[in-house]
Amino acid sequence: MTVEFSVLGSVEARIDGRSVVLGHARQRAVLAVLLVDVGRPVTIDQLTDRVWGSRPPRQAGPTLRSYLSRLRQALAATGEAVIARQPGGYVMTTARSVTVDMHTFRRLAAQARAAGDDTRAAALFEQALRLWRAEPFAALDTPWLNALRDTLVQERLAAQLDLGDVRLRLGQHVALLPELSARAAAHPLDEHLAGQLMLALHRCGRSAEALDHYRRTHSRLARELGIDPGRHLQDIQAAVLQQEAVPAPVAQPQGPAQVSTVPAQLPLSVAAFTGRKSELAQLDRLLPGTAGALSARPAAVVISAVSGTAGVGKTALAVHWAHRVRDAFPDGQLYVNLRGFDPGGSVVGPAEAVRGFLDALGVPPARVPNGLEAQAALYRSLLADRRVLVVLDNARDAEHVRPLLPGASGCLALVTSRNLLTGLAATEGSHLLTVDLLTPTQAGDLLTSRLGAHRTAAEPAAVEEIVTRCTGLPLALAITAARAAAQPHLPLTALAHELREAGSRLDALDGGDPASQVRAVFSTSYRALTADAARLFRLLGLHPGPDIALPAAASLAGVSRVRAGALLAELTRGNLLSEHTPGRYAFHDLLRIYATELVTTHDSDDARRSAVHRMLDHYLHTAHAADALLTRRRDPISVAPAQPGAVVEELLDRPEVLAWFSAEHPVVLAVIQQSPAGFETHTWQLAAVVATFLKRQGRWPALAAAHTTALSAALRRNDKTGQANAHRGLALARTQLNGPDDARTHYALALDLFRELGDHAGQARIHKHLGRMSADRGEHRKALGHARQALAHHKAAHNRLGQAGALDHIGRNLVRLGADRSAALSYSLRALTLVEELGDLNGQVRSWRSLGYIHHHLGQYGHAIDCYRQAIDLVRKTDDRYHEATSLADLGDTHHAAAHPDAAHRAWTQALALTDEIGLPGTAPLRAKLLQNLGPGRLTRQRVSENHKEVQGRMGP
Repeated sequence: MTVEFSVLGSVEARIDGRSVVLGHARQRAVLAVLLVDVGRPVTIDQLTDRVWGSRPPRQAGPTLRSYLSRLRQALAATGEAVIARQPGGYVMTTARSVTVDMHTFRRLAAQARAAGDDTRAAALFEQALRLWRAEPFAALDTPWLNALRDTLVQERLAAQLDLGDVRLRLGQHVALLPELSARAAAHPLDEHLAGQLMLALHRCGRSAEALDHYRRTHSRLARELGIDPGRHLQDIQAAVLQQEAVPAPVAQPQGPAQVSTVPAQLPLSVAAFTGRKSELAQLDRLLPGTAGALSARPAAVVISAVSGTAGVGKTALAVHWAHRVRDAFPDGQLYVNLRGFDPGGSVVGPAEAVRGFLDALGVPPARVPNGLEAQAALYRSLLADRRVLVVLDNARDAEHVRPLLPGASGCLALVTSRNLLTGLAATEGSHLLTVDLLTPTQAGDLLTSRLGAHRTAAEPAAVEEIVTRCTGLPLALAITAARAAAQPHLPLTALAHELREAGSRLDALDGGDPASQVRAVFSTSYRALTADAARLFRLLGLHPGPDIALPAAASLAGVSRVRAGALLAELTRGNLLSEHTPGRYAFHDLLRIYATELVTTHDSDDARRSAVHRMLDHYLHTAHAADALLTRRRDPISVAPAQPGAVVEELLDRPEVLAWFSAEHPVVLAVIQQSPAGFETHTWQLAAVVATFLKRQGRWPALAAAHTTALSAALRRNDKTGQANAHRGLALARTQLNGPDDARTHYALALDLFRELGDHAGQARIHKHLGRMSADRGEHRKALGHARQALAHHKAAHNRLGQAGALDHIGRNLVRLGADRSAALSYSLRALTLVEELGDLNGQVRSWRSLGYIHHHLGQYGHAIDCYRQAIDLVRKTDDRYHEATSLADLGDTHHAAAHPDAAHRAWTQALALTDEIGLPGTAPLRAKLLQNLGPGRLTRQRVSENHKEVQGRMGP
């Protein structure tokens, strides 16, 4: 019996060639989700999110069980495709006779790329591409499936391009020419395709046409992207001119599924790493092709889970081994510290980690889908057919890492945790490795490697006592060795005596942790510090982590940057702090606990509170200034002056702002989540000033979490201004996560609070948001009402810039409602007059675009084109790439309506190039529209003729 599942088209199943009735679309979506992760468990929550997105039915659980029951019945006759129930979820298990076309396509494409023989590669690529019947998951529409559909379409294009290269190498240029011509016309800016077409034309004796295609491609690239053809295309042109043989191009995957960068995220390896030979040998056996390897050709991703107590050296072992074998993973190495046992509570969740991996793999933010499941699916697709090492450090449990595990053979995931991850062994087949304390011999070797044989051999009794007092814990030994190395003339006997006499003990973190002597080790290093360095070490225990930069450390201590740099260097030399990336410092978990104990017992309440105040002021004032540069608008939030000693960073431009936010937003989010008592105002204000960055990066869960905490803080203080701003931030996040209905509730609460406060600026902002939401739903009369309300409040707040924006919105909504054209134009002209008086270029761009929009919708295309061109000239002076792209898109729409196909194509192509350059989530809808506009057949002669008749009819003779 053969069982065939298809998702590359409509979702179908066949048993011995006969179709199986799978039910309605939603039920088929459940089957599709299980087939995508065939052999891997899918939780109930994952199924619900993938099938319904952000709007599941009230009875999602029973409904799912009903669908699954019907699917089981439909597949019962096979006995070879079984939907099995597992704790918390379901898994589709299949026999060898069962195929899923998506997985078969990927397997065949991978085999083709590794074939080494062009004839076999061509046959494999053709076999893979014949599996496609239509767009994947046809007729199914959920955010998760839509994101996966886009990824698969790009994988298909990559296979088509690779097949084209293979067929050219096989001399099949005559048969390939019609297909290449059509594909190059559909993708006129693709240099890979252009090279393939030129090569085929040249080999068919049509060299003049090949050179003509090069000239047209060169002209288009220069005109629309401002670039010259790449070296490979130039080499083809030169060879054609000289009538030389031209080699076929090397195949390269194209589109958003391509890894545009090879990540190399491994931290620095531990200097003078010693011991762990047995553990390293066990890890080596995971690699295919090595002696004693578990499998010469692993059928699935290889996973190793390394466990052991805090400070035992799990991370050092994992990183050291990863550096040793990095050449076995030429497609890159990914690393994340998940901070599963961070005493500060700033754990890195799977959503944040997978988003970081997508950034490292070069995925522009605009192409990152919403939701963990969709992002994890894209991540796994990017790693398909690649050899990548993924190091997941310091995981709390199996669930912490499951979304981060690659799904492709050839990849290897190395997980470290204090917990024994038996769950990964049971369901994912991971290989468990426990790291124990060092033996006395190994511990002695570690000291010798750090201090030199001459020194340890001179005092063997002292070495033995140090080894005993450190209980074989590598962290304790490393700190003691650093203390000794910093004082080369200090006898090791003296260090051993200090360890023996130290009366304090660091309590075990977990039951059974052999850390009873660790505090004594820490104490000897701490007492060796200068007074200022010791004070900074204690104060660092007040910082939430995950790491800290020099200006924040200076603010904590209330010292200058220069002094803070010297103190941090002293702490780093003593191994009490590590500089894991240049300029950013971090604790080990045990050291953080020790510092927190010290600051609680040695520093007064007032001293601790002052340090926290300076630290919070550093983040708040720097982020407030950064947000003002990012948004380029007058911010209604006013912050109190910074405390003396707080260092406020001066960020000069948008690149510096984005770099600061990218580095510091995990810290700012940790500060917000901890919400220190007595600093509730800092909490909600920090959430407010980081909101724009999070929104533009598409970090919706983080935005929601920050404003949920901000709302709680504002409620504790009965701070209505804070509550209003927190509701506004929640509405921004919930619009994306839960839909407009949930967001509207928060906007309404924010509006009530701003009204109660008499805050006209706040009310105006909420009416602006509500107006946009209404316009998006086609409720233009409501949108007009909100725009009028916003205008009234901006007038009350004496905000002339805000008034101009509201006037523009009124004009747009009037024309949407079919109102008198003169009334609509008058509002936007009033707005233009205001912004010109104020000298605001951004406002002038907006007003010219509004005028263009109104003229366009009135059928006055010539006037609209002039307005859009004026807007584009002005926006280029502001370096606002996003609004330049949207203005060009609008100009292209107007040219298209006016039957100017070439001009429309130029404007749309320029807009698309800008959206790709910007790479922000907010550009995703615009980019999708532009790609649709530029698709094949968009500007046929028939459509141009129809557009021309429409223009004549609307504009009159």
